[in-house]
Amino acid sequence: MTLGLINANPVVHAKKERVARTEDPHADDAVDPLEIYDILFFLLFNLLDIRDPEHPYSLEQLSVLSEESITVDDKLGRILITFTPTIQHCSMATVIGLCLRVKLKHCFPPHYKVDIKVSPGSHADEESVNKQLNDKERVAAAMENPNLRQLVDECLYSNEL
Repeated sequence: MTLGLINANPVVHAKKERVARTEDPHADDAVDPLEIYDILFFLLFNLLDIRDPEHPYSLEQLSVLSEESITVDDKLGRILITFTPTIQHCSMATVIGLCLRVKLKHCFPPHYKVDIKVSPGSHADEESVNKQLNDKERVAAAMENPNLRQLVDECLYSNEL
């Protein structure tokens, strides 16, 4: 996975220190951005980060995703995740988006509408990537590809961080 890197020298940031929540996050049915961020970066039981498909760092360490890039409208049941690829021509942007979608699909009820997009101006093919990531049929077809599914699973469940 390290041969032919698209971004051979990504900028790596320190992980944000987390403070354990004192209140029950499920005391009410409301979902907040911190809860989604926690799920994305600390898979509730295993505390695993989503790993970048190209590098042995988490999306957080590469500043691809941050708590601020998650918007929740609990009244409408909508979640918007905006991520920023490390380079404008990142060929792994759709894989990153698939990882986010799969993680959320396993953690949230199906009545939530999830939109995943690249940050405006952060990718050379922004419109196409956004269209792919939010088209149910394209996502389903992508996840039927065994090689792509394996890559997504490696990013979600790897302990290489």
